[in-house]
This record gives sequence, structure tokens and C-alpha cells, in this order.
Amino acid sequence: MSKIVIVGGVAGGATAAARIRRLDEKAEIVVFERSGYVSYANCGLPYYVGGVITDAEELTLQTPESFRSRFAIDMRVHHEVTAIHTEEKTVSVHNLETGERWEESYDKLLLTPGAKPIVPDLAQKDDPRVFTLRTVEDTLKMRAFCETQHPRKAVIVGGGFIGLELAENLTESGVSVTVADLQPQVMGQIDPEMAAFVHDKLIQKGVTLALGRSVRAIRTELFGVELGDGTVLEADMAVLAIGVSPESALAKEAGLLLGVRGSIVVNDRMETSAKDVYAVGDAVQVKHFVSGADAMISLAGPANKQARVAADNICGRDSRYLGAQGSSVLKLFDLTVAATGINERTAKAMHLDCEKVYLSPMSHAGYYPGGKVMTMKVLFDPKKDRLLGAQIVGGEGADKRIDVLAAAIRMEMPASKLSELELAYAPPYSSAKDPVNMAGCMIENIETGTLAQFHWDEVASLPRDGSVTLLDVRTEEEYAAGHIDGFSHIPVDDLRERMGELDPKKPLYVMCQSGLRSYIACRILMQNGFACRNLSGGYRLYRTAVKNGAAAERAMPCGKE
Repeated sequence: MSKIVIVGGVAGGATAAARIRRLDEKAEIVVFERSGYVSYANCGLPYYVGGVITDAEELTLQTPESFRSRFAIDMRVHHEVTAIHTEEKTVSVHNLETGERWEESYDKLLLTPGAKPIVPDLAQKDDPRVFTLRTVEDTLKMRAFCETQHPRKAVIVGGGFIGLELAENLTESGVSVTVADLQPQVMGQIDPEMAAFVHDKLIQKGVTLALGRSVRAIRTELFGVELGDGTVLEADMAVLAIGVSPESALAKEAGLLLGVRGSIVVNDRMETSAKDVYAVGDAVQVKHFVSGADAMISLAGPANKQARVAADNICGRDSRYLGAQGSSVLKLFDLTVAATGINERTAKAMHLDCEKVYLSPMSHAGYYPGGKVMTMKVLFDPKKDRLLGAQIVGGEGADKRIDVLAAAIRMEMPASKLSELELAYAPPYSSAKDPVNMAGCMIENIETGTLAQFHWDEVASLPRDGSVTLLDVRTEEEYAAGHIDGFSHIPVDDLRERMGELDPKKPLYVMCQSGLRSYIACRILMQNGFACRNLSGGYRLYRTAVKNGAAAERAMPCGKE
């Protein structure tokens, strides 16, 4: 009978323990968890703070008792592993309730320590008004503070998943929220022009943004967050949601090989550099499925998949983990923000040959009531016809489309073949040509030369000296309501009759509201001898990106300096 010791009992540890038991009924399985909870839903923690989840017990999927009764697993909470001895095949254990210490032997060891919040030296860490959010205990503490102290103002340092989910939940609870971040945008997973739509929603809901601003200190006398320029954001509570770092101190002390940001290096079988020691979850280094680069991707989905692979191999099977692609989704009020693969910033840094298409389709058939516009950005390699990544900001249906695109990337489907996917259609759910199909058609047009593009961040540099023609093909009303300086106006429906007003010797740059009508205009013009380019994403994308300051981080064309 083999003995498996697991360090950490949350997503990775609990999943692996249950899988090992299903594969090996005779194995002795011991799990040590430092906190008082196991198998809890990290991703649900902000929603308990905001009162969306009302019962704290709903946050825990299993208890130590349920693990014992159903899986015959020895699940020990409030037990901290303080050292790993790979030569002796033992771990040092400290019972945090009784103080007892001992050495526990193992045949196989699985490390699932997770990651810890980054807490810079900004304030007294024991100040009851300063919070992080990583464990159930953190959540209970924050919820109790909100219920007893009734804070009016909160500053959240960090605009990632946890920061934004807390911004939503605290705002919905009546708290005035400011989000501060060193970066000029929230959600670094997506590109600046897509984040601009997120900024719009946050501002619309009353959240104050202090972006591109460093945080110098958290003042404790007259409580508030001091920014790098000396500005003080008064608050009743502050949340540090800057990010996480791997809990790899044990692995380092045991001599295990470490990689990116101190994460634990594993192979595709989730084996560490030490014999019979495995590791999974937020603390490990993995390969990015799209870029092939070493990465640390702290998401629940990859952690669970890695746990299954490790459990299989611990039990004598041969399973492989082929990498993570960072598929993610965020609910922000009535907005959905989703991404998969790499973003343009990463593609540019890696000098990849890539192009992009933007589209603004409805979530379902336009004639069926209730449809919502979503903004999609799909990145691809035009020479290899390879999908690189996708980002979607919208309402209902955004999660469905990102999942289709994530699956296409994982299966290495040619980018242009998205047009051939046969996806379920009924008016309440989609269009006969689904937005994913539309993206494939657009990619095919670019790759075959049917259409040439220019992008929102190139508009400012277009010549206004008459050497090119800048043309807006929207309606009279749309043009009057707002247009880009230098663009003349001919509605697309009048274009054939008024083509004589255009000089065929001058390159044409054409725009409309979303890019569809200007595409039609370009096809008319190209077949009449004009050389023209279409503004990808149209005026809607340009206006939102520029208005929200995305131009401050000008995105160079992918793969070019």
C-alpha cells in the first residue's frame, strides 16, 4: 500500500486527492491544509463580501469530514508543513491548534501550496482596515468589517480579477470605491483599447479610477491611500489586490528547482526536480500553450487539470499536461470581460507575426428583442493561419464565444476555418452566422487580400495634407453627431453615384461605425480601381479607446518595433 502526502487542500490538493482515491482504493492519502477550510471556492470569495452569496458554508465544496466519509482521505486542517526532506522522504508537520510537531513519511509527495497575495510595505499589516483576499478567513474578516463598521469609502489597490470583483461587490453594497493601479489600464490580460470599454463601465457605475499612479503608502492616522504624487485618497478601508506570488518557500528550502518568479519547475507529468515529488496549481511554472514560453498562470481551471495529471502519474498512469492558455472570464456589473491565448502586447514583445480583427456583433439575432452588442478582438498569424488569442467585452453570449475560440486555439484550428464551424442557432441565442463565424470570414478576407486594414492607433498619424483621402461612410446623422477630424463624408449607400468625387490616384482610408459598412465601401471602391483600407473596429472602437486614454500606451503593430 502506497502513502501519498499532499501539502495544501484547496483546488489542486482536493482534486488530486479525490482522483487518487478513485484510481487507488488501497492508497493511504493524507492532506495537510494550513487554513481551517478545504476545497473552497476562491473565485466566489468577493461575492460573499458583497452579499451575493449569503451563506459562508456555500463557499466550501467539501469539508474534512465529508472527505473522510466519502473518500476515506485523512484531511487535516490547521496543519502546516514546515519542511520537506526529499532524501528521507518525510515532511515536518506542525499542528497549529495543539502545537504538536512531528515527521510524516511519504512514498509520493504532492505540493499544492498555491500563491499568496503580494503585500508591499505600505502600511501596518495588522491594521484592521487593511485587507487582502485569498482565503475564507480573509473573506469572513472583510465581510464582518463591512457589516459592523459600515465603510463609506474604499480604495482598492490593483485592477485585476480580485480588485474588480471587489469593486463591483462593494459598489453594489453602497460603498464609494476607487481603484488605483500602477498600470494605465485595468485587466492586464486584455489590450488597452479593449480595457477602455471596461473603464467606461466602471466610471458609469460610479467607480473612480486612479490609473497609471503608483501607491506610496497607506496612512494610518487620517486613514487613506497616498499616491506617488502625494495625492491622498481618503478611505475607511483599503484592499491590497496587487497580485500574487507563488508559495514556494518550502520547495526552495528543500532544494527543488525554481523558475519564473520563484515558481516550482515541473515537467509535463507535473514532476518536480526531486524524485517522487509532484507539484500543481498557482505555485508551479508551466508552458504557455500558445507562446511556448515559461509562465505562471494562477487560474482554477489549469490547477484542476494539473491535479488530475499529477494524480494519474502518482497512480502509475502516463498523463501529460500540455500547457495553459490563460482562458478567463470576469463579470463586472452587467458586463462580461473574457480572454484566451495571448494579447497583442505579448505578441509584440515576442516579435510574432500577427494581425488582428475587431467586430461588434449582437449577442443574438438583431430582430429578436434584448440583443446586446459585444466587442471582439481576435489575434492571428496571417502567414500560418494560426489563432493566437481573443478578447471579448460585452454582455450575454460573450462567455460562449470565448469558449468556442479557446477550444479552437487548443485544437490548433486554422484561423480562417472559424467560418466553417457549425454552431447552434436560434434567434434568442445567436445569428445564423455566429460572431465566431464572422471573425473567421474577416480573417479569411485579410489573408486572401480581399480587404486591407488600418487600426485605431494609426489614425492620428494619417496625413492631412491632401495626399490621401480620408472617408467616412456613415449616415448624415452619425457624422454630425461626431467624427474624426480630416475625414470627409459620403454615405455608403450614395457611394456608387458619388464615386466621381474621389481621386483614384490617392490611397483611400475608409471608416464607419463598426467596420462593416466601410468594408462594403472598400469592396465597391477596390473593384473600381481604388486602393483603400478599412478602419478595423470603426469609429465606436476608436472613440472609446482614445477617450479612455488607451492612446497613452500606443500599440505598435504586432512583431514590429
